Order: sequence, then C-alpha cells, then structure tokens
Amino acid sequence: MVAPIIMVHGAFCGGWTFETFAGPFRAAGHTVLTPDLRGHGAGEPGQAVVGVSMLDYARDIAALAEAQPEPPVLIGHSMGGLVCLMAAQRAPVAGLVLLAPSPPWGVAGWSVEEGVTAFGLHLLGPFWSQAVAPDLNLMLGYSLDRMPEGARRPILERLRPESGRALWETLNWWLDPMMTTSLGASGAGAPALVLVGERDVVHPPATARQTAARIGAEVSILPEMSHWLPGEPGWEGAAGQALAWMSAQARQEA
Repeated sequence: MVAPIIMVHGAFCGGWTFETFAGPFRAAGHTVLTPDLRGHGAGEPGQAVVGVSMLDYARDIAALAEAQPEPPVLIGHSMGGLVCLMAAQRAPVAGLVLLAPSPPWGVAGWSVEEGVTAFGLHLLGPFWSQAVAPDLNLMLGYSLDRMPEGARRPILERLRPESGRALWETLNWWLDPMMTTSLGASGAGAPALVLVGERDVVHPPATARQTAARIGAEVSILPEMSHWLPGEPGWEGAAGQALAWMSAQARQEA
C-alpha cells in the first residue's frame, strides 16, 4: 500500500495551491489530501485567523495525519513546510517533502527580502493580534515572479488574510519567548527532503541548506526556479524529484 499524502499550503493560501501539483502523486496511486489550514477556507470570514498560532496549524495537521490508515508523507510549501515539521513532532509520519520551507526556530534567513519582510510586519503595529492582508505586490515580485501573466490574477484573487500571530512566530522567532517553532533536539522526526528554487528570494538556497542541516534532510536546488514550486514552470520536475525520493524511501523500508 502506498502512503497517503497530506499537502500543506503556505501563508495567505489554501489547499487550492496544490490543484495541479497533486496530479502526479494521485496518478502514482497515492491518496492526496489538500486541506485548508484553520481559518483559510474560501467561505470563512477574514477574521477567522486572528490569534491562531503555528501550534494550532501543526496540531490540526498532526490530527489529520493520525486519522490516516497509515503514517502519511507530509508535503508542505513555504510556511506550510514549517507546519509539516512541527506536525511531525506530534504524529507519526512516513516522510517529509518541504518545498522552500520557512525555517524553524534558530535558523536565520539569509536574504535581504527575508529581513525586510520580518521587519515590515512591525510597521503594521500590533500585527500579532491581527488578520494580516496579503501584500499583492510582494506576492507578484517574490513568489509569483515566474508565473505566466495570465496565471497570476487567479492566484491573487484567492489569497486569504493570514494570522499575524503565526507570521510573528515564524518570521520573528527570536522575539518569541515561547520558542513556538522550535524542533528541540529531535530534528525532522522522519526522513526529509528539502527542495528549493535557485532563484528563490523568499527562502533562498542558503536558508534552505541551513534548514536541511538542522533537520538532517537531503536538499536539492532546482535550477531557474523561484518560490512558487507547486505551480510555476518546472513544477513537474519538483514533483518528479519528490516522487522519486519517496519511492527510494519506501524501498529502503521494505
């Protein structure tokens, strides 16, 4: 039996992130779940994410993982990658595939854009108690920069407010006395693969390598790719690498 897969989206997004990306995994025989994180459903009010913590996201995904007939593989994009890492501390999983993941507590970003984003949140005032609206210009410039013109608008129209608390816990972890996104000494808790685009400035290769080293994961740099790994041109290669790695892990365990 092939392992089920839970795909976890990043900040401001929803399970729709993986509408195309999930295809090859389903074709390979995997059951693929693409849940909306708490407060991110299309019909939910924008204020639904107020006060929601990264721990809430992680516990929700851990509960979903435990409800599967066997330990699933977690595939997470950006902030969703960090959610997957935290969920794997709380439920048995077969493996982790992290697409340009946000780094855990203690791993500092390496790009100017990472620093500007973390600092920029403070201009919103007490953003940790707010629902933070997506910055469409940042999305276009940093995340969707390699997406075809006609494919960008439908994504922007589906973006949701994000929990300011979760953003603070992720981007300003050094100010978090609770060390919310810390993984302790346990690392990933399962075999892990980190994939990152060569041109990614949201979580660039240098940051991805640090994250991979922190959790004992394999890392692969995808030439010419940026941050929107589940959908930008070349996504098929990212999916193919993930499937090949998962197959290799399954053979080792057999």
